[in-house]
Amino acid sequence: MTGKSRMVEFEAEGRQGKGFLVTPEKPRGAVLVLHAWWGLNEFFKSFSNRLSSQGFVVLAPDLHDGGLAKTVAEAKELKSKIADERIKKIVLGAAEYLRSIPPVSGRKIGVVGFSMGAAWSLLLSTLKPENVGAVVVFYGTYPIDFSKARASYLGHFAPDDEWEPIGDVRSTEEKIRAAGNEVAFHFYPGTKHWFVEENRPVEYNRDAADLAWKRTLEFLSNKLR
Repeated sequence: MTGKSRMVEFEAEGRQGKGFLVTPEKPRGAVLVLHAWWGLNEFFKSFSNRLSSQGFVVLAPDLHDGGLAKTVAEAKELKSKIADERIKKIVLGAAEYLRSIPPVSGRKIGVVGFSMGAAWSLLLSTLKPENVGAVVVFYGTYPIDFSKARASYLGHFAPDDEWEPIGDVRSTEEKIRAAGNEVAFHFYPGTKHWFVEENRPVEYNRDAADLAWKRTLEFLSNKLR
């Protein structure tokens, strides 16, 4: 059963940020959902509802301050108008807000990121290592220094992804493992970038999406006890 959902506002270093919050009746953990470059569209809200139905308090911040895109060209234009520093402040503010919600306040959170949001998920785990216990990335990488991170990592990737080179995937995985953190990256043969997003009919792959969901839920359930 899906929890109560509403749009909320939170502090993002002097400016307000907005996000889609879903709260189940009996929370067992908290998860931040970071959307792809399309913006906070209905898929990411639906994904948040689905996670909440499994007992998680979920916050999906709007990293684009209301902007939405349906095509790659629109997404590129939208992304060019949003400064990375603004997105960073929204991500940090959203994480802080999520951790303040009773009865999950003070506990480590999980972060699930898609494509662009995946990179921010990985970065957040290094910026706030004391707050992030589990990270799930969908077809997005960021081969940064993970030596400060204390999270466990799960990744879902297309083996022949034109948007996410396998070299970056392997490099990110190696850096996480070298830092002493648990990591498991899975590849889904025959898939494309955005393969779990139902509103992308060309790329969507139901079987792969179902398996990725099953693995994600099991991972979050184990790591956010």
